[in-house]
Amino acid sequence: MSGLSEVPGLLGCREEFLARAIERLGTYPSDFQETLQRIAGDGEGSAFARRAAGVLLPLVFRGSSSGGQFYFQLIKRSPHVPQPGDLSCPGGVLNPFGDGVLRLLTVYGPFPILRGAARRHLFNRDRQTFRSITLFLTNALRESWEEIRLSPRQVRFLGPLPAYNLALFRRTIFPLAGYVESPGVLRPNGEVEKIVEIPLASFYREDLVGRLTIDSAEQTEPDEGRADKLPCLIHRDAGGGEEVLWGATFNIAVRFLEIALDYRLPEWRKNPVIRRTLFS
Repeated sequence: MSGLSEVPGLLGCREEFLARAIERLGTYPSDFQETLQRIAGDGEGSAFARRAAGVLLPLVFRGSSSGGQFYFQLIKRSPHVPQPGDLSCPGGVLNPFGDGVLRLLTVYGPFPILRGAARRHLFNRDRQTFRSITLFLTNALRESWEEIRLSPRQVRFLGPLPAYNLALFRRTIFPLAGYVESPGVLRPNGEVEKIVEIPLASFYREDLVGRLTIDSAEQTEPDEGRADKLPCLIHRDAGGGEEVLWGATFNIAVRFLEIALDYRLPEWRKNPVIRRTLFS
């Protein structure tokens, strides 16, 4: 297949890949507490204040345990919310009080979210980092339930990913990876147009990693001389539809692969340019 880089065999072995991801994420330094303190230091109401948001990067496995493949289970934003049509992780803005209370259920409640090696790695972190990770995990799980009815009972925590500052909005994302053990029927709310599942193996296809240029909705003509091309992933579904994964969610997915699998982005700077218009 043209443009296909070597795909790690681990991507087809469910338990081996999950064990690798848990070990890598669990021992990778977390910047959650430091980033949260920096946001708090900006002061609420300040012109420079950022809002904190927890998001879940859900992984599902389709096929037999030794012969299937992993997918990122993402959402496509509906026309009724900002950034309509974009692919993103389920999640949203932190509710410090509400999520702080629910955090106790995440850590000590009946849901088997934290278990095995992932739980051990989490409890080995310092107290403040432990609290910030479990706070944003609770935040992300709550929002995932509200947006697509993904039950916390179905999610197995894998580990935190580095925080990510959005460039276009004063918001900082705190991503966490989770494995959806029993993917059932999801019911998106009005903020979500549909669920989009992207194979992790697609990130190894050079022909699917494109160059993206973003035009604003106010532009009357495209600027062909712009140099700010960004890498993106082109996803084509079985029905012939095409989605473009870019921006924060693309970077979060790539960061996950880098940490878990020592991934390196294929050469993309010579690929055809894809244009998208940014709507607020």
